[in-house]
Amino acid sequence: MADLRVRYMGLELPCPVVAGSCGLTSTVESLEAIERAGAGAVVLKSIFEEQIEEEALGVFKAGFGEGDPFPGAIDYVREYARSHSLGEHVSLVREAKRRLTIPVIASVNCFREGEWVSFARELEEAGADALELNIFIFPTDDLAGSAAVEDAYAGIVKATRARVNVPVSVKIGPWFTHLPSFVDRLRGAGASSVTLFNRWVDPDIQVDALRLSASEALFSKPGEARLPLRWTGILAGRDRGLEIAASTGVHDGETVVKLLLAGASTVQVCSALYERGVAVIGEMKAFASGWMERNNFGSVEEFRGMLSHASVEDSRQYERAQFMKYFSNH
Repeated sequence: MADLRVRYMGLELPCPVVAGSCGLTSTVESLEAIERAGAGAVVLKSIFEEQIEEEALGVFKAGFGEGDPFPGAIDYVREYARSHSLGEHVSLVREAKRRLTIPVIASVNCFREGEWVSFARELEEAGADALELNIFIFPTDDLAGSAAVEDAYAGIVKATRARVNVPVSVKIGPWFTHLPSFVDRLRGAGASSVTLFNRWVDPDIQVDALRLSASEALFSKPGEARLPLRWTGILAGRDRGLEIAASTGVHDGETVVKLLLAGASTVQVCSALYERGVAVIGEMKAFASGWMERNNFGSVEEFRGMLSHASVEDSRQYERAQFMKYFSNH
């Protein structure tokens, strides 16, 4: 029988399919269902700094109206709501660790150092096996160049690693001038792995209402896996020791196998859990196991990275997409 066990950030996982951070990883009951379905690990729903602040202001306005009758009242209520929200998140980590046997990875969505870094230690003390930093800094400051943005990412990782002993993964987007160099810098700052890639809700415009709103495209589509596939193959080809969690567009077992062949250590699934239920995890594992047996692979490590950038005969297929398509058609 094929052995699906993998190691990720020093953790032993029963399989490489990981439930990514989403609403389905926000309750212990749902987490237990995900474990029963066969997931190798879970990444808890991210806690957002903005969410905490908005919650605090909502509490304040509901109680006192729009004015500020007491000096510092908003700051006081904001801090109270922040502590309450963080306390609930710590409790989720603690309860998940008590009731699950698979690794529990806490997640923080952040964009600067100061507001939340001290909280990372609390997540570790609650039992989190690792921490995933979902970082997205939108470069709208005209005075800050690309180097300053990358400095901010590295600074967040370094500050977090100074507070915790558990491994830290960084979930990033693909839009960096030189992604391999940037990933090297994140590792130098203390990241144990990278998650490729994060997704966010894009803005939309309602033309009749003349109003800016959020788009409705909440879930990924299968074709979106090609972007993490490309960069997983390139990065893993440069450094086989680099640990990559491939994410976005993972909807079936075949995609899981493809990403592992490209060099991923684990594969995160999220949208498919909503669209097809947590049983899709078992289907992905069954496909991977059957494929391994048909191809005489006893373990994931035997084929992981077999088709990375450094391993294929013509690596231009990773780099020169339009070029290769043109000549393959002629």
